Amino acid sequence: MIIPPLGGLGTQLSASQAPGLAQGVQGGASSPSGEAGGVAGGEAGGFGGELTEAISSLEKTQDSASSASQALATGSVSDPESAVMTVEDAQLAMELAAQVRTKATEAVQTIFNTQV
Repeated sequence: MIIPPLGGLGTQLSASQAPGLAQGVQGGASSPSGEAGGVAGGEAGGFGGELTEAISSLEKTQDSASSASQALATGSVSDPESAVMTVEDAQLAMELAAQVRTKATEAVQTIFNTQV
């Protein structure tokens, strides 16, 4: 599954990584260091690394939106349309991150409430 890029989120997953990620999910294997097994190209990080990169990308998106909005407010921007688009992309990225967080929290709660 490839997540489409939206305001910087999801851009870390490429087509070459998708088969390895799918294999890691299906196999359920993990290395002693906690990294998911089957990651393409032997890249380190696994799920935790991808999550860290996504949060870092979200932070960069928010920073660029902040500077674009300041430039728009001071009138020093040459293309106001691109500044508005940058702010909108950051807003959508934050909404996506909030939805992912909510879904992950609900999934964890469902798992903990499942009786064995």
